Amino acid sequence: MDDKKYRLSREMSLAVPITDADKLLSTCDGTAALLYLYALRSGSDFTEQSAATALKRTKTEISKAIKLLCDMGLFNNAPEKTVPMPAEELPEYTAEDISLRTCENGEFKAIVDETQRIMGHILTGADLKILFGIYDYLRLPAEVIFILINHCVEETRERLGPGKLPSMRTVEKEAYVWYNCEILTLERAEEYLMKKRARSGEIADIKRLLQISGRNFSSTERRYVESWLDMGFGFEAIAVAYDKTIIKTGSLAWKYMNSILVNWHNKNLHTIEEITAGDRPSGTGAESSRPSLRSNGGAASESESERMKKIWDKVKNG
Repeated sequence: MDDKKYRLSREMSLAVPITDADKLLSTCDGTAALLYLYALRSGSDFTEQSAATALKRTKTEISKAIKLLCDMGLFNNAPEKTVPMPAEELPEYTAEDISLRTCENGEFKAIVDETQRIMGHILTGADLKILFGIYDYLRLPAEVIFILINHCVEETRERLGPGKLPSMRTVEKEAYVWYNCEILTLERAEEYLMKKRARSGEIADIKRLLQISGRNFSSTERRYVESWLDMGFGFEAIAVAYDKTIIKTGSLAWKYMNSILVNWHNKNLHTIEEITAGDRPSGTGAESSRPSLRSNGGAASESESERMKKIWDKVKNG
């Protein structure tokens, strides 16, 4: 009997050049082919981490696939454009330049007035040069500048306390981030801030889970937490890792907790269900040598997911 023949069940909507397809087929590498389609579908730059999460591969597998695609000329491995240092990039505006442009352009005067209202003080000459550079050199629209400054004020007060204000150097640094992320419209700014607020909420929940109070995360601690969220872990999975860390070490051991989550990530285990099903003890070693968690009567102990849900409820309710 002839082999059955198969074809796509819908019309193709992505165009792959024949030469590219030939190169991909010649590699016999499934991860490389999948990564090529991911890049083609996304239509924009991506990181190894985002690709690994989306394709359920390890960063090592993605890294090898990227090298292979670069060697074949299918990927561009030019270095990423870094955020320029503000002091090195802004033109040297003079007070006369700014005064002349302010008289000619009513929009910048409105930006100055609104910035002074938000900041609660008159801008210095140096402040005006920075603000003018954001407007004239980075060409951020007025409405985006207003949102940018309000955002910087909110972040500073959240970090340092009520009444605190950012310096214009801080605003300038954030302006470069927005410029390099192409946050140049009101819609993009609102979308960006919505994502940041959601991430801030997740980080706050994790901080409560880890019982850290009276201080902010250190830079190293925050990098750990950010990396866990970037890997695709939700609160409940992080709570399981924390519980395992406390049981094993008796304290919040960041490196140990991170090793648990990295191990799960490398196994493509990210949800409670995946972790419960896919990270069972192998039957040997320290885990298997622990006493049975069943009672003498043989009743099953409380499940991991049920226990974590109770922890989550406790955290939510303070």
